[in-house]
Amino acid sequence: MDQVTVDQGFWDLFPDAQVNILYADGINNHDNDENVTERRQLLHNATKEAQKFLTNETFRLNPVIDQWRKAYQQFKKKKGARASVEALLKRANQGRTFEPINPLVDVYNSVSMTYGVPVGIEDRDKIAGDMHLGIAKGGEAFDSVGDGKNEPALEGEVLWYDNDGAVCRCLNWRDGERTMLTEDSQNVVAVIESVNAEQIKRANEAMEELSKLIQHYFNVEPSQVFHLTKDNPTAVVPK
Repeated sequence: MDQVTVDQGFWDLFPDAQVNILYADGINNHDNDENVTERRQLLHNATKEAQKFLTNETFRLNPVIDQWRKAYQQFKKKKGARASVEALLKRANQGRTFEPINPLVDVYNSVSMTYGVPVGIEDRDKIAGDMHLGIAKGGEAFDSVGDGKNEPALEGEVLWYDNDGAVCRCLNWRDGERTMLTEDSQNVVAVIESVNAEQIKRANEAMEELSKLIQHYFNVEPSQVFHLTKDNPTAVVPK
């Protein structure tokens, strides 16, 4: 994988959007006892921080939720598909506890809840060719996490994709098993999508925090943060 490109079809739907990209190499994502207590506290703190986005008793009327639901009305999607941040905030709203999974997943889940933004991270070594965000032609292969069943993308769906099919369906709803993070993932790409100015502000703060947490937990220096717009739609992997 040499670059990430956001296709024109996405900008036609969301002309004021921004997509933040961050690359990191040499991650050791194996679970370990050294920082599991710290990561559990990180998730606990993030769950508390999430409450600032949950001030309306009617969950769907909270601005973060409402904005993403309206964005998802702009394209064809799988029934029931929601933004990834909604799933996390729903669990936080229900008072559920987040237990550590693996270091990188814990880090990006904590950032997502703290800043109210969708955060995704893919294993770059599993991407076939370059990664794109665009509009599905329909039929792009997608192995659903957990059952490995092929659930191909719908025509007109917004998705992340590469030469072999879908990477993440319905914008940021769900990663495929083929490119998902595992404990063996070492070289990764992080993504945060925003569709309006208020989201962009939080996304910029979130990506800077994600960069700091990657340095803290993995002792690696991530790349600069790339801010992709309709006038600057590509982020090349630093050599």
